[in-house]
Amino acid sequence: MGSVTVISDSQFESEVLKAELPVLVYLWAAWCGPCRLVSPSIDWIATNYADRVKVVKMEIDPNPETVKAYKVEGVPAIRLFKGDEVVHSWEGAISKAKLTTMLDSNL
Repeated sequence: MGSVTVISDSQFESEVLKAELPVLVYLWAAWCGPCRLVSPSIDWIATNYADRVKVVKMEIDPNPETVKAYKVEGVPAIRLFKGDEVVHSWEGAISKAKLTTMLDSNL
C-alpha cells in the first residue's frame, strides 16, 4: 500500500529527479481551499497507483526553490516527472477522474 511522502526543497533531487518510478508531485498550501478538495484524490492515487507512480507532497510557502524552478503560479499544482523531465503539468483543482485519466495516459 502506497503513501504520500512529504518533501522539501532539499529533498527534491533525491526524492523526485532520481526516483526509479515516475513521480507525481503535489504542490499545495495550508491556506488553499481547493487544495483541501484535491488532497483525498492524491491520497487515493498514492494507494491505488503505488506500483506505477511515487507520490510526493510539497507545501509551497516553505519551499520557494522548487516553486520557482518549476514555475508554479497557482495551487493546487501537479507536476508529473519521469526522471528529471516534467511530462505533465496542471494547476488548479482537478477531479479524481481527470487525475486518473492523466496518469493513465502518461504512465
